[in-house]
Amino acid sequence: MIEQAARLAARAHDGQKRKNSADPYIVHPQRVSEILSAGGGSEALICAGLLHDVVEDTEVTTEDIRKQFGDRVAELVTAHTENKSLPWQQRKQHTINVVRDGSMEIKSLIVADKLDNLRSIHTDHKRLGEKVWDTFNAGYSQQKWYYQSVAAAMYDGLSKQDAPPFFQEYADLVEQTFD
Repeated sequence: MIEQAARLAARAHDGQKRKNSADPYIVHPQRVSEILSAGGGSEALICAGLLHDVVEDTEVTTEDIRKQFGDRVAELVTAHTENKSLPWQQRKQHTINVVRDGSMEIKSLIVADKLDNLRSIHTDHKRLGEKVWDTFNAGYSQQKWYYQSVAAAMYDGLSKQDAPPFFQEYADLVEQTFD
């Protein structure tokens, strides 16, 4: 099932590039799935890691995912998918709320995604300096609010020892990037 999800994600994201990079977009969902796998994620969660942006950024629908991968993968992807018709602040607040109230798998999917994004931002910041923030829909202060809010919400309803190790890596990288 994971190989099937990898193929669908590669086809769906074909031709897309990462922000501030010439890298093909597919490297991002691949890295998210690797983070989830290393953290002990289930097969459904690893598939959701590969597919987490396809509904939001491609022609693939939630129903397509449900038909090919089942209800659990579709539920995880849906929980992660932002409504792009809403303003940035509302979308991000919704994600923070989902992290706060979500299951361990939902929290893990979102934190793994944000960790990979933050790793990229951290690398790009070293290369581009403060100009890195100019490439986002929201600038430094809003990004800081968002990433710090996810970090504050990710342990809600969860003890730190029950969380996968990448949660702590995320918290550390938020502090390094924004403090």
